[in-house]
Amino acid sequence: MRERLSRIIGWLATLRKRTWLRRVLIVATALALLVCLVIWATGEWVRCAGDPWIYATFDAVPEKTVVIVPGASVRPGGVPSVMLQDRLEVARGLYNRGGVRRILVSGDNRTRHYNETKAMRQWLVDHGVPADHIYSDFAGFRTLDTMERAAQVFKVRDAVICTQAFHLYRSVFLARRAGIDAVGLISDRRPYRRETQAQAREYFARTLAFADAYIFRTPPHFLGPAIPVDGPPQR
Repeated sequence: MRERLSRIIGWLATLRKRTWLRRVLIVATALALLVCLVIWATGEWVRCAGDPWIYATFDAVPEKTVVIVPGASVRPGGVPSVMLQDRLEVARGLYNRGGVRRILVSGDNRTRHYNETKAMRQWLVDHGVPADHIYSDFAGFRTLDTMERAAQVFKVRDAVICTQAFHLYRSVFLARRAGIDAVGLISDRRPYRRETQAQAREYFARTLAFADAYIFRTPPHFLGPAIPVDGPPQR
């Protein structure tokens, strides 16, 4: 212990003599603190922008036309993950109560071997939702894509978004930035295995959402012909 302490003291004494190294450490520390401040501030901006529009119960949610379900991972065989099942279950419950008239499922179908949207649609049909009341967005690669395409391709003007609480602030923020009169319904129905990791990633995702909205004005990867949710049923 004494030897280790002596080494630390010796290193600090050497550092005092090396002015250039001390300056580098000061600058590096200042930059690290600045990055942390930016991540915190932009994350809080996104959280506060979404917070007034988020609800915890069915009865509190105002009536809207569409419920949007953002995608999440799908297991082999086309089985939605537990987190995605809970989003779909809450959306189905809202539909059955008459709180919405249509369901828009939006997920990643980047390759023919992985299709979140097909799995989401099939789950809803298997659980009693009429197929002609479900609209499928196969290019929801990111939350930004989901909300921008909902507004521009599917012509959604008002919606309830069903996803987990940690993801809901950003989802509502991006939807309202896209011009949708959106609210959110918390879809947490149980503890999740990797919820801590997901919440940690969300801090960086909120900063990216802020940058996409205010700095880069990032468009969705794809648009395409209009498929209005109030038009003929999508097959």
